Amino acid sequence: MKKIALFTVLAVLILTSCSETKYVAEDDYLLDKVKVKTDLPVRGLTPADMRLYVRQTGNSRWFSAIKIPLYTYSLSGRDTTRWMNRLLRSIGEAPMLYDSAQTQQSVKSLQVQIQNMGYLRAHVQAENKTKGRKLQTTYYVHPGPIYSIRHVSYDIQDTAIARLLRLDDEKNWGLHRGMAFSVENLDNERKRITQQLTNQGYYRFNKDFITYMADSVPGTTGIDLTLVLHRFRNNQVADTAHSQYTIRDVRYRSGNADDSVIHLRPNVLRNNTFIREGELYSAADLQSTYHHFGRLGAVRYTNIGFREVPDSALLDCDIQISTNMPSSISFQPEGTNTAGDLGAAASLTYQNRNLFRGSELLTVELRGAYEAITGLEGYSNSNFLEYSLQTRLTFPRFIAPFLKSSFRRRINAQSEVSLMYDLQNRPEFLRRVFSVGWRYKWNDPSHHDRYQIDLLDLNFISMPWISDKFRDEYLDDAGHRNSLLLYNYSDIFLMRTGFRYSYSNGNFAIKTNIETGGNLLSLMAHTLGFHKSENGEYTFLDVAFAQYVKGDVDYTRNFQLSYSNQLVFHVGLGVAYPYGNSNVLPFEKTYFSGGANSVRGWSVRSLGPGSYSSKDGTVDYLMNTGDMKLDLNLEYRARLFWKFGGALFVDAGNIWTLRDYEDRPGGQFRLTEFWKQMAVSYGLGLRLNFDYFILRFDMGMKAINPAYETEREHFPIIHPRFSRDFAFHFAVGLPF
Repeated sequence: MKKIALFTVLAVLILTSCSETKYVAEDDYLLDKVKVKTDLPVRGLTPADMRLYVRQTGNSRWFSAIKIPLYTYSLSGRDTTRWMNRLLRSIGEAPMLYDSAQTQQSVKSLQVQIQNMGYLRAHVQAENKTKGRKLQTTYYVHPGPIYSIRHVSYDIQDTAIARLLRLDDEKNWGLHRGMAFSVENLDNERKRITQQLTNQGYYRFNKDFITYMADSVPGTTGIDLTLVLHRFRNNQVADTAHSQYTIRDVRYRSGNADDSVIHLRPNVLRNNTFIREGELYSAADLQSTYHHFGRLGAVRYTNIGFREVPDSALLDCDIQISTNMPSSISFQPEGTNTAGDLGAAASLTYQNRNLFRGSELLTVELRGAYEAITGLEGYSNSNFLEYSLQTRLTFPRFIAPFLKSSFRRRINAQSEVSLMYDLQNRPEFLRRVFSVGWRYKWNDPSHHDRYQIDLLDLNFISMPWISDKFRDEYLDDAGHRNSLLLYNYSDIFLMRTGFRYSYSNGNFAIKTNIETGGNLLSLMAHTLGFHKSENGEYTFLDVAFAQYVKGDVDYTRNFQLSYSNQLVFHVGLGVAYPYGNSNVLPFEKTYFSGGANSVRGWSVRSLGPGSYSSKDGTVDYLMNTGDMKLDLNLEYRARLFWKFGGALFVDAGNIWTLRDYEDRPGGQFRLTEFWKQMAVSYGLGLRLNFDYFILRFDMGMKAINPAYETEREHFPIIHPRFSRDFAFHFAVGLPF
C-alpha cells in the first residue's frame, strides 16, 4: 500500500514538474482559468450555466483539479518524427491559448442570452489578469432589473382561427400579466398556437405567421404586448384565410428496391397509421405514425409524404415502408471467470423479426458454458457444465382482451411469452430449471414512464442428484445443517406475478418493483386440500411451492456540475418476506451485497448479513444472503480525455435477515442496531465510453467493516491492508 502511494506521488510530481507553458509562444498566453461572476442572481441561470456560453474555458482538469492532459502533452519533445512524442501529443491536450476575439464573442453571447431572459439592460464585461505566461479571464455579469409583461392582447386576423383558438377567454391564453418578458416565453406561445393549429388541419401553417408588437412603459419595467396572427400569404397568394386540410387518400408502397411487396399484414399497417382518410390533417398523428412504425423490428425506415389535391383543401398521403431481412443467425463466444474459476461460453441465436407478418420477434437462443473448478477436493468430477435453451416470442402490441382501442393506439406496448430450460452439472450436484413466462411492457411516448406486468412466471427447479460428500458435509451434518441450505437444495416450484415501474428524465430516475409468489397456489391448496410434505408444506405436483412478497425501490439523482463533471447520488432499498407455505426465501429471491453495483470495497456476495462473518468457505454465497438490502452511493464522475472517464466514489450498505437464524449470528435487522452494521467503502474508477456501451473498472477499498474481530479490522480506513481490503471490479455499463 505504501509503495503504491509513493508511486502515485512520484507520478504526479513528474507530470506537474513539466512546464504548462512549454509550447506557449512569447507573444501568447496560456488561458489558465475562466470565472463567471454576477452581482445579482439571474432567474433560471446559475454561474455554472453561464459558463456554457463562454467559448474558451481553458485546458481540461481531471476532477476539476489537475491538468493531466496538458501535462501529458508537455512531456512530448519537439521532434514529431519520434513515435513517443506523437503518442504523448495524441493522448494529451495542446495548451489552450488565449484568443481575444473568442472573449468578445463570449461577452456578446452571454449578454444576448441574459437579455433574452428578460433582463433587457443586462451588461457583461471581461477582465483579464496575467501572471507570467498564464492568463485568467473573469466575466462580470450585471443583469439589471427583469422586465415583465404588464398587459397582453391577441390580434387574430383570421376569423376562423380566432373562433378555433377561443382567445376571448383568458384561460386559453399562454401569456399572462406578470410573466417575464423573455424570448422563451414568447416562443413557447408561438409554438403552442402553431401546434394547436397544425393538429387541427392547418397543414401549411407555421410559427412565422405569428409576430409580436411590444411597447415599453417609461419609468417602469412593464411591457405592453400584442400577439399578431397574420393571414396566409406566399409568393402567389397574399392576405387570404388559412386553409384547413382534410386527408383524402392514404396509400402504402414498398421502399425496398428489390421487392415491391410490403411484408406486413394490412391490419398491421392500419393499426400503426394514425393518419385517417376523411379526417383533418394532424402533425401529432403524423409523428405518432412515424413513431409506431419505427418501433416495429421488421421496419427499417418509414417515409411519409403529402400531396395537395389541386383546387381543393384535400391531401393525399403516401407512406413508404422499407422492411428488414426477416431472419438472422448470430454466434457469440465469451470468457467467464467465477471466483477465479476460468471457463468459456458460447451462444447461438436465431431471430425472426416478422414471424406472422406483424413484426413479431421470435428469438431462439442455445447456450453452452464450461468452467474448470479449482480447489474442490473429494469430488469425482471438477468441471462445471451448463446448457440452456431459451425461446422468446414478442408481439409489438397488447395481446389482451377488454382494452380500449384508443388506449392500444396511444401507447407503445409489447406482449412477451418465454420458455426456458437450463441444465447445470456441478461436481456437488445436478440442477435443472424449467420456466414459462407471460408479461406486458408499455410506455406512453409523450411521458418518461415505463411499466411492466409479469402476469405469470412459472419456475420449476429440480435437484435430481446431490453428491454424497456434499450431502454429508453440508445438508446432513448437524454442524452445517440449516434451513436455508436444506430449502435451496430441494425441489421447489415458484409461481409469481409482479409489477415494475420506472421513470427517468435525465436528472433523476426511479425504479420500483413489487412481486408476490405462491398466493394462488396457497388458495388452491387450502380450498382443494393439497398434499403436505414431511415438513408440513403444501405441495403442487408433489413439489413444495414458495410463498413470499418482495418490493424494491431505487432512486438516482444526477447533479450536472459542469460540462464534464457530474455528482450522482443513489439509494436502493429492497425487502422480501417469506410467509404461509415458506419460512425461507428461495435463493433466486434473496439479496446479496458487495460487487460492481453495490458496496465496491467487497467482492460480489461477500458482505453481510449484518455483522455476520461466514466460516463455511464453499457455501459462503448461500450464507451471505438476506431478506433486506440497503445501498447508499455517492459518485463523482469526470470526463478525462478521448473516450476515458474517471470516478471517485463512496459506497455504504449491507443486507440483513428479517428472522433470527442461529447459524448467522448478527445477521437480523434491528432498528436500533442496523446503522452500526453499515459497511462503507471508497475508491476510484476508470471508464471507457464507446457510446454504445461503457467498460468500467472500479477499485474499491474497505473503510468500515461491520464483520470484525479486532479494532484494526473494524476501521480499515485508519488501518488499511491492501491484501485484505482491496477489491477490483470489471463491469459493462454504469453502476446506477
